[in-house]
Amino acid sequence: MAGSNVGADLWVSEYITPWDIYVHGITKVLAYKKTEYQEMYIVETGAYGKGLVLDGKWQSCTGDEFLYHEPLVHPAMICHGNPRNVLVLGGGEGATVREILRWKTVEQAMMVDIDGEVVEACREHMLEMHQNAFEDARTKLVIGDALEVLDTTDQKWDIVISDLSDPIEEGPSFQLFTKEYFERVQRVLAPGGYFVLQAGSVSPVELTLHARLVKTLSTVFPHVHSYSSHTPSYGAPWGFAIASAEAIATQPDPATIDQLLSEKTTGGFRLIDGMSLLGLLQTPAHIRHAIAQETQVYTLKEPPKFFGKGSRGAEA
Repeated sequence: MAGSNVGADLWVSEYITPWDIYVHGITKVLAYKKTEYQEMYIVETGAYGKGLVLDGKWQSCTGDEFLYHEPLVHPAMICHGNPRNVLVLGGGEGATVREILRWKTVEQAMMVDIDGEVVEACREHMLEMHQNAFEDARTKLVIGDALEVLDTTDQKWDIVISDLSDPIEEGPSFQLFTKEYFERVQRVLAPGGYFVLQAGSVSPVELTLHARLVKTLSTVFPHVHSYSSHTPSYGAPWGFAIASAEAIATQPDPATIDQLLSEKTTGGFRLIDGMSLLGLLQTPAHIRHAIAQETQVYTLKEPPKFFGKGSRGAEA
């Protein structure tokens, strides 16, 4: 394009909707593998550092991952106040566990991921993401199926975090966004526990998936709250849902939260503090309205299907 300085000749095109594409300029491919479960790239980008791409969908990258991982982890940890045992379902890069381990109260962080080849590639190539969280004595890594672990564990967890890849039909996780899955999670939560779900984009044109996930969660948990964080490399604000048998304080006092974080964590946050948490929990009106109007519940018989995959292309 005239007047533009193009810094890449390899591109990953992620299909956001049938009419929209986010194209990431790649400067180097660090790893590629077609695993038993999915197609994986670990890449260097021109703008956002290292990124993980699974089945053509952008997972996270070093440049802005804190805008995803901190909101995914800390609101539930703060709501609980004293989390000791935390279960992560998914989370291949290790950044979710990294954030959990900031809490001095945590005694065990178990991460369950079905794809060991992706986890190993991330351990090798994405140190910036996991920051040696896998080597921490509190971390227990399990390569296996999330449903099997939920069905067989006899442990109760203070926090369960579902950090799964998007539910595209060909991927390994599309059945793990259903009422039956959420019921399994509920059974392993300790009294006073909280469940967090990465719950898709909340851009106006993609909001249906998020609204239905929140609706589905509300058939299992008495208290569910939607919130979101803008993550630029996703091309959209990203939604989360927190669920519990406990009430969820959606208007926390910032000074009280800052004091809690000072006492209970090792710090190092880039996004989360008392004021940011208060802002995150104020769900915009259009999202609240979409959730209120939604009636469909996702089940194993009728699971969600996220739009599209992506492709790699080169330009001479």
